[in-house]
Amino acid sequence: MHFDETGLNINGELYWLHGAGTQGFTYYYPHKRRGTAADDQIGILPRLKGNAVHDNWKPYMKYDCSHSLCNAHHIRELTCVYEQGEQPCAQWMIGFLIESKQAVEQAKKAGKKRLAPCDIREYKNRYKTIIAAGMKANPPPNRADSPGKRGRLRRSKARNLLERLAKLEKETLRYLLDFQVPFDNNLAERDIRMMRVQQKVSGSFRSYEGALSFCRIRSYISTIRKQGLSVIDAIMGAFEKNLTLKDCLQTT
Repeated sequence: MHFDETGLNINGELYWLHGAGTQGFTYYYPHKRRGTAADDQIGILPRLKGNAVHDNWKPYMKYDCSHSLCNAHHIRELTCVYEQGEQPCAQWMIGFLIESKQAVEQAKKAGKKRLAPCDIREYKNRYKTIIAAGMKANPPPNRADSPGKRGRLRRSKARNLLERLAKLEKETLRYLLDFQVPFDNNLAERDIRMMRVQQKVSGSFRSYEGALSFCRIRSYISTIRKQGLSVIDAIMGAFEKNLTLKDCLQTT
């Protein structure tokens, strides 16, 4: 299941639109909070037994399910690191991610359900090698260079990204081990995009109740489209026959 969130203007106040989706279903919910309080109230992540795909928003990681991170997001961060500092390790990691993604896609097309264990070991070793080279080129700050500063010394963007990739190797490379896990979080970004367009057009919602109703309607319409059903027929059925989404799916 894919997760994402974006800011929502409700009567001049900042709220958060939370989106959860699969290939067949979409759910939107507006909430005043962005983190755990909202996720607990929505109730999807606390009950999730499968895999959560997201952009490494820390509150998501608190939940007891498997996690996989968006590598399209990683590639954007790596591109920024390379363009700002011409870091070779960033370019190597981008190439690695793209190459391994293509290997998985080719294996799927060939009817395989997983990569060979030797290929997985090779990719993992390359991943570690690139990170080690990046760590060497971007050492942590030295306390002796900043004697007057207290607390944790600030690390460079490159160092922070490398440490995160090293710590979250399993979550970053899960797509290599499980072909059901996607390489990126593009599904959630597509689901959220329409809501961002709505905010650009209207500017804001006048009330929370209006935003909540809008989210329920859009959840219904998005799900109907993913199911390959007629949106008009589903909406008319909801009014004329008092059908629920479950009823619409069962009658097709």
